Amino acid sequence: MKPTFYNFEAETLQGKPVKMDQFADKTVLVVNTASKCGLTPQFEGLEKLYKDYQHKDLVILGFPCNQFAGQEP
Repeated sequence: MKPTFYNFEAETLQGKPVKMDQFADKTVLVVNTASKCGLTPQFEGLEKLYKDYQHKDLVILGFPCNQFAGQEP
């Protein structure tokens, strides 16, 4: 059986493990981010999306990435 998203685990910014299977009954949007990037205004749209749909069990998971020209310290 091939692994799915729900078989993975990630770390919080504080280094604590988070198992993706806890989101199995939710709609999950995974976002690859760089907080120092000029495109961070997209966060406003993501926040609005979350506020509009959190009552329908939307979860947005942001994963910082330093592959955007070193824009994530």
